[in-house]
Amino acid sequence: MALIKWEPSEGLSTLRRDMNRLLDDFFGNGPFHFEREGALAPNIEVSDTKEAVIVKAQVPGVSQDNLQVSVTDDTLTLKGEMKEEEKKEEKNYHRREFRYGSFSRTIPLPAVVESEKAEAKLKDGVLEITMPKGEKAKVKEIPVQA
Repeated sequence: MALIKWEPSEGLSTLRRDMNRLLDDFFGNGPFHFEREGALAPNIEVSDTKEAVIVKAQVPGVSQDNLQVSVTDDTLTLKGEMKEEEKKEEKNYHRREFRYGSFSRTIPLPAVVESEKAEAKLKDGVLEITMPKGEKAKVKEIPVQA
């Protein structure tokens, strides 16, 4: 019995590449993406330092009044709405890529945080939430003695 190395056909990889390109063209690579079941959600970055967990979310066009942030020990939830401008005159759109509507995103945090000390700032369409780590999550260095 001989073993034969299987290599996927060129046709399948070409089809996959073409389908990915079509989906990227259709949905775009903007500040929002579609999560499960077509739900609109902002793109995020989650990072941490020794003292805090920092989450940044792209929310261009969303006003401070239309944002809601809630934090538990290990979860952050962002909710908001991107409202469409009121139409004052009839327009003929040739291309329409702006997305409007409500969004919600729940983000698991990499460490337990002190939710009562969390701060959120909105600047230039970027929401930045800084949450101090809880005592259990902070790294404690232990000196080694001889």
